[in-house]
Amino acid sequence: MSTYDVAVIGSGPGGYVAAIRCAQLGFKTAIIEKYNTLGGTCLNVGCIPSKALLDSSEHFHAAEKTFAEHGIDINAPKVNFEQMINRKRGVVDTNVQGIAFLMKKNNIDVFTGLGSFADDTHIDITKEDGSKEQIEAKKTIIATGSKPSSLPFINIDKERIITSTEALELSEVPKHMIIIGGGVIGLELGSVYARIGSEVTVIEYADSIIPTMDKTLGKELTKSLKKLGMKINTNHGVKSVERKGNEVIVKADNKKGEEVTFTGDYCLVSVGRKAYTDGLGLENVGIATDDRGRIEVNEHLQTSKKNIYAIGDVIKGAMLAHKAEEEGTFVAEVIAGQKPHIDYNLIPGVVYTWPEVAAVGKTEEQLKEEGVSYKSGSFPIRALGRARASMDIEGLVKILADSETDEVLGIHMIAPRAADLIAEAVVAMEFRASAEDIARMSHAHPTYAEAVKEAALDATDKRSIHS
Repeated sequence: MSTYDVAVIGSGPGGYVAAIRCAQLGFKTAIIEKYNTLGGTCLNVGCIPSKALLDSSEHFHAAEKTFAEHGIDINAPKVNFEQMINRKRGVVDTNVQGIAFLMKKNNIDVFTGLGSFADDTHIDITKEDGSKEQIEAKKTIIATGSKPSSLPFINIDKERIITSTEALELSEVPKHMIIIGGGVIGLELGSVYARIGSEVTVIEYADSIIPTMDKTLGKELTKSLKKLGMKINTNHGVKSVERKGNEVIVKADNKKGEEVTFTGDYCLVSVGRKAYTDGLGLENVGIATDDRGRIEVNEHLQTSKKNIYAIGDVIKGAMLAHKAEEEGTFVAEVIAGQKPHIDYNLIPGVVYTWPEVAAVGKTEEQLKEEGVSYKSGSFPIRALGRARASMDIEGLVKILADSETDEVLGIHMIAPRAADLIAEAVVAMEFRASAEDIARMSHAHPTYAEAVKEAALDATDKRSIHS
């Protein structure tokens, strides 16, 4: 039997990062992955493939809608959907191979099969052919991630009524895709198909899309998605989803309590994700889960068994790959006796529509609820010279700062390249910058980042230069 200092169950961003950091710190490390490829949901059926399709569809949309204005004359572009999917697969394969390379580089042993606790220090690994082997580990990190959630009355057949996994592998462009859920995943995939010719209808229970983010962002993103042709229906509670042949019928009650019917050829169920612990054998080590199936941990991310840790989507908090990565590094360093920290308030959130949406810190709604005295500054993207040059003029940057100290409490943006711009906000807030600090920093011209500076100027004392 092989013995390890640390075993990691799950090879997604949290798991493989944890394994690498453990190896860097001198621990003999193993990683156990249920599937034949490493990388978990993110690399195989999540972050990476969805971004590949988002980029491909954005190129097509630009060719169809803006090339002529840029002075680029082409014949009418056509979607080669098979090639689009194949390119996406190639991107995934390259990334997966990269993770396999990193495991070899760091001398991490990879086991393929379902990892299950036999006891506190022994893990059974059941392979695809049913054979088993067992390893011993002094410490174990659970990083098994999450899977798509559904509603109790929906039968996901993976053909016409689908999750995000199937939406990344369709064999045709839908005529009309109905999306249940106006969150990150639904809107990203919806924008992919809207750009390449599908009619897209979004049904959201809350009064705004991306309901967990600042209301301003939901309002602005709604405008952009409607320009793309997407139909947005908020305050709608879905009550039935039925398939009839190649047709899907969705019934919902609107804000007034009236029944509304939507009919399409595909229905994407995108109502969030849930922790995945099936087959882990938690009962064998006395580790319980909460009412949402998540593993409970302490401030060191230890479970009730002190030598077993849990990270990422399988514990509470935002289900984000970069949050899992931070936790993977955190646990490895805790095991090594170091004293790392994570500020969960400074984990940014991103929606990869176009324009992109990104945020970090408190929303305006949260500050009001908490009774915090704050001031707000904003700047429209259309006022940037760089935005006019690229024809990406939709969106804004909003900065919220403490009324008395001027410390930045939240930065929210919908803008071109917001996914990259938000890093400046995270750095500023990590060092507890004031709005004045950001306003005094030189930002290169012409750039999209100038909007952050201008919003900071507006937040300090309404002295934005270009608006």
